[in-house]
Amino acid sequence: MVEQKTFGSALFDIINNVILIMLSLICLYPMLYVLIASVSNPIEISMSEGLLLHPLGFQISAYEAVFTNSDIWRGYLNTVFYVVAGTMLNMMLTVMGAYVLSRKSFKLRGIFMMFITFTMFVNGGLVPTYLLVKGLGVLNTRLAILLPTAINTFNLIMTRTYFNTIPDSLEESAKIDGAGHLRILCNIILPVSTPILAVIALYYSVAHWNSWFNAMIYLDDRTKWPLQLILREILILNDSGKMMQDSVTIDKLSVAENIKYAVIIVATVPILCVYPFLQKYFTKGVMLGAVKE
Repeated sequence: MVEQKTFGSALFDIINNVILIMLSLICLYPMLYVLIASVSNPIEISMSEGLLLHPLGFQISAYEAVFTNSDIWRGYLNTVFYVVAGTMLNMMLTVMGAYVLSRKSFKLRGIFMMFITFTMFVNGGLVPTYLLVKGLGVLNTRLAILLPTAINTFNLIMTRTYFNTIPDSLEESAKIDGAGHLRILCNIILPVSTPILAVIALYYSVAHWNSWFNAMIYLDDRTKWPLQLILREILILNDSGKMMQDSVTIDKLSVAENIKYAVIIVATVPILCVYPFLQKYFTKGVMLGAVKE
């Protein structure tokens, strides 16, 4: 028998839903505004008042300028390389470190965890890190982007905690069959750790996709710049004029502002498309990885 809701409970649900819908619209409107503005006439936008809910003077000249610019395509390729190579390196080191630190037979794991956790609260700073990268001889190379962020302490701790929730009986049965640590990790631990692996892979890939500060500090060669650093140059330094040098014949004054919006959309949409494929693992992975040992 279905339980009847009281008036107070029904009223609470209605108010709660209205508030959540309003918050969702508040969060989504900035993205909707940028999307609409990127295909609108900037002169008409500057003259309009109130909410922007539809394109004003539809035009795609900004996207033509973006997709015909060599810096954008080069930045895209560099970003894809940093995301793929960086995430693979991150996952490999994180999984290996978490596996070792989750083994109860490893007597020094408590000491190592103390030192690793300490790095979350104390950082060497920008200058020592720069000198370290320079001393390693990787300054102005792609390794300068990958090595300083090779492992994230929070992701390591979360993965280790998840590995601790896996029953010891699985590992013991594998050891009886003569399996070593590598086989246990690859054939026992990883197959049952899909949720947490998906979560940290998403964390790492998003971090690499949005990263620009390290590239600004360590890279002088523009051909190695990621897309986000190109985007920063356009938005903050107001350098959208360079975007139109290879574009078709258009009204440059009217397109300059639209290019900023178009580049934001071009740089944001790809990473947004990744999340739906990992959504089913996301909540489960975070919750299980947060179980207290």
